Amino acid sequence: MTTNDLNRALEVGTIEWRSHALKRMLQRGISQQEVKEAIRFGEIIEEYPNDRPFESVLVFYRENKCIHVVISLDNINQIIYVITAYIPDTVHFENDLKTRRKNG
Repeated sequence: MTTNDLNRALEVGTIEWRSHALKRMLQRGISQQEVKEAIRFGEIIEEYPNDRPFESVLVFYRENKCIHVVISLDNINQIIYVITAYIPDTVHFENDLKTRRKNG
């Protein structure tokens, strides 16, 4: 999955918001608009090709605040599934908030 795949899906497809993601976003003060911006302008920092039913990725985005978004993509039906979104911390990530700590 590439950022081009995600942008194409954003243009012609739909976003499915998992209830877990919406609940966590509300708790963490992350808006749907911020997640959409992360999908469009963010950087894929981790890939999970073995996830099922669709591979997923971790997207890093920094604008007003730094967020991580885990999404999967049904490339055939052009559906982006938002699995979760959170604000990364330096307990689990290095100071760049992109690199996962080995012991995090």
